[in-house]
Amino acid sequence: MDSREYAFEGQRPEVHGYAHVSREATLVGDVTVGANANVWPGVVLRGDVGPVVVGRESAVGDNATVHASEVGEKAMVGHSAVLNDTTVEDGALVGFNSTVSDAVIGAGSIVAMGTVVPPGYEVPPESFVRGMPATVTPLSETNIDPEAVFEAFNSGDYANLADRHEELFGGAAADGDGDGE
Repeated sequence: MDSREYAFEGQRPEVHGYAHVSREATLVGDVTVGANANVWPGVVLRGDVGPVVVGRESAVGDNATVHASEVGEKAMVGHSAVLNDTTVEDGALVGFNSTVSDAVIGAGSIVAMGTVVPPGYEVPPESFVRGMPATVTPLSETNIDPEAVFEAFNSGDYANLADRHEELFGGAAADGDGDGE
């Protein structure tokens, strides 16, 4: 076992053979990590009162906590973010140290660093979210180039950073054949 994986009430984490899950991450219960997803050191994925899903090609940054939440495909959850009973749709980015509880972050949205999204928010797709409590602005009404923001994290050396961290990830990620040996 490369990470700290624990069963809870008969549910055991399921990690795709091509996912990168740090040996220092903790996965509990009903957790699914998709292909080519990255789960970094200190992350807690806790699927006890509800499932946790980390979609294909998504990244969950160091020390983030994801409880009873779903992270879509090609989404990013920044370092030390907290998600509780939340859906982060495909292609969205939740910034460092953000807290999102009982909310939906629409596809292609950007949640700024340090933002607090309180319960009940349904952020429309392609929005910019910032502040405490959060305010929502359509990305089209900002000077932010979302393609440039997402490209910075999905291209070049950053995109394959997990592949370069053999000591953190081991298993399928380190040997490249998906069998974990």
